[in-house]
Amino acid sequence: MLIGISKLISPELLKVLMEMGHSDEIVLADGNFPAASHAQRLIRADGHHVPELLDAILQLFPLDQYVDKPAALMQVVPGDTVETPIWANYGSIIAKHTGLDSPFEEVERFAFYERAKKAYAIIATGESALYANLILKKGVIAAEN
Repeated sequence: MLIGISKLISPELLKVLMEMGHSDEIVLADGNFPAASHAQRLIRADGHHVPELLDAILQLFPLDQYVDKPAALMQVVPGDTVETPIWANYGSIIAKHTGLDSPFEEVERFAFYERAKKAYAIIATGESALYANLILKKGVIAAEN
């Protein structure tokens, strides 16, 4: 363990976050997402929920400030009546860390899967909320003068 780094951030996840460059993407996948079959790099975070991981990650990880929507949600399948209250939770967490009020694009389910296959890494969580998958696009950290 380290001072100032959440215990939710495993050594493997910290390494991946450090390796990622500007515009690389990482997926926070719910428990139903086919993470193992889609991941170039799979990070297990079983037992953890996406909101807590998102909060811990955004303490270390800048979102891309050069795009309109640096986060992507899996769009609810047309005709599905499921509610997605977790999205508001994500929005609050992102706003707290970035000040962004509208950071999300919604991506059709199969397009989301294809985008996830190209992501730098997928974090497989134990999140049980439906449509709780989230893609984050990494930004830059300005040089200190």
